[in-house]
Amino acid sequence: MTELTARPDVLLRTRDHALPIRIAQSALADEGSMMSIAEFRTWFGDRNRDDPSTTRKIPFDELAGWSVQPGTGNLVHDSGKFFVIEGLRVRTRQGPVGEWSQPIINQPEIGILGILIKEFDGVLHCLMQSKMEPGNCNGLQLSPTVQATWSNYTRVHKGSPVPYLDYFVDADRHRVVTDVLQSEQGSWFYRKRNRNMIVEVTEDVELLDGFCWLTIGQLHRLLSMDDMINMDSRTVLSCLPFSGSGLATTFPFSADPFRSALMRSVSEDHGALHTNRQILSWITESRTRYEIRTDRIDLAAVEGWRRTEDRISHEDGRYFDIIAVDVRAHGREVGGWTQPMIEPHRIGVIAFVIKEISGVLHVLVNARVEAGYLDVVELAPTVQCTPENYEHLPEEALPPFLTEVLTAPPSRIRFDSVHSEEGGRFYHARNRYMAVEAPPGIDLKVPPGFRWMTLHQLVSLMQHSHYVNVQARNLTACMYSLAGGSGGTRDTDR
Repeated sequence: MTELTARPDVLLRTRDHALPIRIAQSALADEGSMMSIAEFRTWFGDRNRDDPSTTRKIPFDELAGWSVQPGTGNLVHDSGKFFVIEGLRVRTRQGPVGEWSQPIINQPEIGILGILIKEFDGVLHCLMQSKMEPGNCNGLQLSPTVQATWSNYTRVHKGSPVPYLDYFVDADRHRVVTDVLQSEQGSWFYRKRNRNMIVEVTEDVELLDGFCWLTIGQLHRLLSMDDMINMDSRTVLSCLPFSGSGLATTFPFSADPFRSALMRSVSEDHGALHTNRQILSWITESRTRYEIRTDRIDLAAVEGWRRTEDRISHEDGRYFDIIAVDVRAHGREVGGWTQPMIEPHRIGVIAFVIKEISGVLHVLVNARVEAGYLDVVELAPTVQCTPENYEHLPEEALPPFLTEVLTAPPSRIRFDSVHSEEGGRFYHARNRYMAVEAPPGIDLKVPPGFRWMTLHQLVSLMQHSHYVNVQARNLTACMYSLAGGSGGTRDTDR
């Protein structure tokens, strides 16, 4: 049996020991004081059915407030705010392709993704919003209390103010549970970051139309539903300090070996295969060893992409397109607008291979290089790709473990649900999120660039910027959901 050597550093024990217990209690409360899951389904279904919002694709010359910049070909907003579609040239010695250029979103401003939490009947509840985004494949999805870019909440669009924003811009009046800058998709965004916040309040909070209070456990149950919990909610939920001392003994789950191993994974008392210092050293070494050079270029200078009146596409028909859309929105700060968006091709696969090591659940993470990262490497899931993008490459160029994940029998799939990505910039972007147990009795060969980690180690890194990428954060939120009784089986009933 493999011996676990890592133990928590004494200096890390200065945090509030009661908070992880309170979070776990809410995570295990799959019915809330304010609304049952059945009541939520009725409420959300009614809102979705009655929402008149529409999004339609349009030619670029129908964009209002946006223009093609003379000379560069960049797509820019007339205000100079929001974001720019420009080009990026990439050179690297990692991977099957050493050099390429591509369109990319440059959005330097930092937005706020914030969830307000409050106790009802002694259980923490989250204030969530049913929100339409132009890129959503199904209308409304459940978003954080606040989900706003800097341009939105400073009202560059001259629209109505963002509800509940003051709780996050003046957070010192309350209890800040989480406040950290986190990256977004490094293949589509250039060095994009958002402020992920969780703020606890004790005062009365007016419940506005379109908002509801749900326990963490109820949100975890909803994660099994396709396209229900949006990307911004998932990343904020992942940053909850759902780890600490004593969790496994407080919630032992002795009758369920898998859930017991999961709780030992989020508890700091049971160690890990690699120490925290070893993991940090590995990340630092990866950032110095992997070489990538990126240069911002004009969109007109991007090679291998062609522009038509209504899209910018790769000449091989792979990866993604740049499109334009016209949006008519209900319940937003502005009732209508046009904008460019990224439209990816096909559904991607985001998967952790998971394994019990000495009774503690570990996930296999990858030190991944992406062109848009601020710091070269971030920790990613075991598998993160769109399989069809590799069809033209030799078999040895396939991402490690992709075949093992896609061919795993149902008995080894612990979580499996399709979730949408950020609907404000991406049109119908969806990924299949999975947690797949390694084959029993087989010692998987771990290639360079991969390490086994516990969930409490990932949670610790998520309290800091630029360590865990958005896909791994989203998948960690899905892993948390397995602590509840509903499991991770897919539920497509909206």
